[in-house]
Amino acid sequence: MRLSSPIYTLKREAKLLTRSTEIKLHQALDQIAKREGFQDWGHLASSYAKNTPSKAVLQQLDAGDMALIAARPGHGKTLLGLELVAMAEKSNRTGYFFTLSDTVLDIRNRLDKLGIDPDQFDQTVTIDTSDDICADHIISRIDNTAKPALILVDYLQLLDQKRSNPPLEVQIRKLKAFAVAQRASVILLSQIDRRFDLSVNGMPGMDDIRLPNNVDLSLFSKRCFLHDGKIQIEQTA
Repeated sequence: MRLSSPIYTLKREAKLLTRSTEIKLHQALDQIAKREGFQDWGHLASSYAKNTPSKAVLQQLDAGDMALIAARPGHGKTLLGLELVAMAEKSNRTGYFFTLSDTVLDIRNRLDKLGIDPDQFDQTVTIDTSDDICADHIISRIDNTAKPALILVDYLQLLDQKRSNPPLEVQIRKLKAFAVAQRASVILLSQIDRRFDLSVNGMPGMDDIRLPNNVDLSLFSKRCFLHDGKIQIEQTA
């Protein structure tokens, strides 16, 4: 059964409901779950855990893959990425999150939305919020003696923001070569151009990727687009 909104949005709605009606949180959660067609919140959460989009994406990520997760702001690309690296250990991988956008507090707030314990996340995923993040920096931080790496980078358009960093395509090719050589999976979050908001298309595509600087998008073997709670996964032929 498909939810009308992402689960974190439903949780936020439940919290707002407790403030406006003074009912307890568990009652608000159950009320929303019944509206969505479930017996209670536990039933909804169990169903979501079995069918979460992150599982579908993770199952399609192979060793050596370069993947792109793209969406307009507020449509869940960062949350999906965090879910993926949070699941890395269970799939016998080592999770890494490199972000040029979020602070540690931002990350903890996002994890809270997902119902993931931030302290538990810290124990299984390496988090890097350095301003020096680029392909060389990322590669230098990966422990090649450990399990295959699942690397999340936030985000594509910021990698060459520093003038001292190599051009974006040079960095993407270097990350691709590293992924293949080390049997790692690299996921880059990406912005969608704001022009998409004026489009009649229901889902963004490769033509909507915001690219201030040129990069060969065929280097990405998997692409995932999100919009209004829907997800579309593509792969190169």
